[in-house]
Parts: sequence; structure tokens; C-alpha cells
Amino acid sequence: MAYTSFEDLEVWQKACQLSVKVYVALKECKDYGLKDQMTRAGVSIASNIAEGAERGSPKEFVRFLHISKGSAAELRTQIYICRRIDVLSEELHRDLVKDCISISQMIHGLIRSLSVKRNT
Repeated sequence: MAYTSFEDLEVWQKACQLSVKVYVALKECKDYGLKDQMTRAGVSIASNIAEGAERGSPKEFVRFLHISKGSAAELRTQIYICRRIDVLSEELHRDLVKDCISISQMIHGLIRSLSVKRNT
């Protein structure tokens, strides 16, 4: 994995974009607890990728990637709930879920890549 900074990682870039989408989608949401939880989960995805990348060891990076993947699952669950209580439209719901799944898959691939390198 050749990169000079976490900003170079496509998965980090997509996670930042997702976080912004969540903020925009919930701008008018009056359920402040849910809004806070979802924006925190979204920010956590990108933040843990960045923090892990800066730790300097593949083992630490993998640990933070697992946390990031967990935050993506948390956010996805909250998106499902938002759809069921009509906070999100069906179209926006599908778009956000698709983004979460894509980012989770990318994180999983990065974990696999780093784990293989650690074991060789």
C-alpha cells in the first residue's frame, strides 16, 4: 500500500464525503439525539482511518480500521431507522446505505491487505 498520507487514501476521501452527506441530509432534523449520534458515527469513520494511518504500524492501523468499520455499521443501522421513521426519503436512504456498504468493503480490503503484509 503506497501512500504518503491518509488524505491519499480513497477510502478516507469517500468516508469524508459520506460524513458531509449525513450532515446535509440531517440539517433540518429536529431529533437532535439521533442527529448527533449519526453525525458522530459518520465523522468517526474517516477519523479512525486517519488516526490509524498516522499511528505508524500496520497492527495499529488495522485496529483503527476495525473501529472505523464498526462505525460504518452503526451509521448504516441508524440510516435504516431514519427511513422507518420517515426522516430520510427512500432515495436518500438507498444512497447512504450504498455508500456505507462500499466504504465498509473498502475498509475490509485494506484490512486484508495490511494483514497479509504483516504476516509475510
